[in-house]
Amino acid sequence: MFLRRCFRTTNGKRYAYWALVESYRTERGPRQRVVARLGELDERERRALTHATANPPPPAPASLFASAPEAEAPDWVRVDAQRVRVERPRDFGAAWLALQVAERLQLPQFFAQHLPAGREEVPWAAMALLLAITRFCTPSSELAMAEGGYAATALPELLGVPADKVNDDRLYRTLDWLLPLKDPLERHLHRRLGELFQLEYDLLLYDVTSTYFEGLVAGNAQACRGYSRDHRPDCKQVCIALVVSREGLPLGYQVFAGNRADVTTVEQIVHLIERRYGRAERIWVMDRGMVSEDNLQFLRAEGRRYILGTPRQQLRKFEQELLEADWRTIRGGLEVKLCPGPDEQETFVLCRSADRREKEHAMHARFEQRIETGLQALATGQGRRPLTAGELERRVGKLLGANTRAAGLFDVCVATDADGQTTLTWSKRERWREWAELSEGCYLLRTNIHDWKAEQLWEAYTQLTQVEAAFRIHKSDLVLRPVWHQLEERVQAHILVCFLAYVLWKTLGQLCRGGGLGDCPRQVLSELAKIRMVDVILPTDAGVELRKRCVTQPEPHQAILLQRLGLRLPRSLPTHDV
Repeated sequence: MFLRRCFRTTNGKRYAYWALVESYRTERGPRQRVVARLGELDERERRALTHATANPPPPAPASLFASAPEAEAPDWVRVDAQRVRVERPRDFGAAWLALQVAERLQLPQFFAQHLPAGREEVPWAAMALLLAITRFCTPSSELAMAEGGYAATALPELLGVPADKVNDDRLYRTLDWLLPLKDPLERHLHRRLGELFQLEYDLLLYDVTSTYFEGLVAGNAQACRGYSRDHRPDCKQVCIALVVSREGLPLGYQVFAGNRADVTTVEQIVHLIERRYGRAERIWVMDRGMVSEDNLQFLRAEGRRYILGTPRQQLRKFEQELLEADWRTIRGGLEVKLCPGPDEQETFVLCRSADRREKEHAMHARFEQRIETGLQALATGQGRRPLTAGELERRVGKLLGANTRAAGLFDVCVATDADGQTTLTWSKRERWREWAELSEGCYLLRTNIHDWKAEQLWEAYTQLTQVEAAFRIHKSDLVLRPVWHQLEERVQAHILVCFLAYVLWKTLGQLCRGGGLGDCPRQVLSELAKIRMVDVILPTDAGVELRKRCVTQPEPHQAILLQRLGLRLPRSLPTHDV
């Protein structure tokens, strides 16, 4: 007997399987017959079957007095190919990929070391890893996860946590265990990311965003109404301050009250990062919302280096430099110029972008047209239903407030003549227009670094887009908003889980970049998420059904992605119940 590779075509698709074939002699010569169709076999199974067919066990000696021997279990069985079926298809690729990334970060070891192991039925370490992976793969609430989201994935097999053991109560309690680990977890990730990707952390990018709540959030002191980046001023919110490296890899974050002004968070965050990781030779990069005299004095006090955005009104001090022609072009449509500060402690960087100029010019023209059309409508409407001077002033103020980009261009006068009639007149300030045309597309940076070129300073400042991208990933891909939790500790634990998922996201991005795939974790995750896991049921002629848990074979492009990432899919998983 021997194994033969066979093929069959069904519905235009070619399938391969192995068959056990026996040779025997007949009157017309040697013939072959299929003893059993065995389906797909891996190398270990083929080697074992080949050895068994080549070395059959010797027959036992006959005995006149011995009773009939008991039937021994055969080494192979005959499978009824007509009744082979597939059960329980579930998502495998995304969960398996997330687990591989988590193991690169040594998250399972960290949770096992820091979370207590007691008499609980399911280890808290496994539940913490479960929360991070599901937030990375299929972000949803803990309730949705407990009601079927978890069971629809291969995580019960990958983590060894049965689906019936994952309920909302256990997930919420895991959040409570996870929150106290925030500081040691951030230190662990900082160290591990540095080891994996040789990061220097010389440039620290800092910004603040907000996320809003659904519900009253009565028991959360941090939930307040404030400036909403999500355009939901009707909802309470919290502010999240995030520090990342130039590659967008996070060093840490802090949660503040929803009405906290950005400018008041700088000192606290700088002290937090320096206390945790040391001062070294770090350069802080922040946008203009963080700039105040107090913050500048704080940064200069102990020799900290910084590159900061500057409020637009500061451009007025550099009107002469804007008029001069000694600009340096660093790329198409972008010019920069270094200007020494008045006290020579700082250097200012004037930047002028052609694309930005075109955009701002179009905005000014659009808002100017809106204001002029509105003023004409107010002036013409006086003949139909005269307004009092107070009513007219309020309407003019509302019009200008809705179109602030061009409000400074108009000089509006509301007056009452001798007959008691209210009149509306306006004129345009040409000086304002001249300044607007001169400053369109321009912005200003300030720094106390004197040994860098203008293009180096500008490139470092533009790295702030990494923080903005981090916020977009948190809110869109990882569904940070809205927050449905009501208790302060649960809210902070929810944000910590989203932070962990973001670290997985950026680690996958770095692995993609190292494999020559670019920074495309979203596309890689989407493609590999199509890989599924199924249970193949093989009915035998002995009445027993064999169950084999298999992973679908990757498509050619998926195989290329796995090869570039240095990952290898398992062909099958143990079939024990979990």
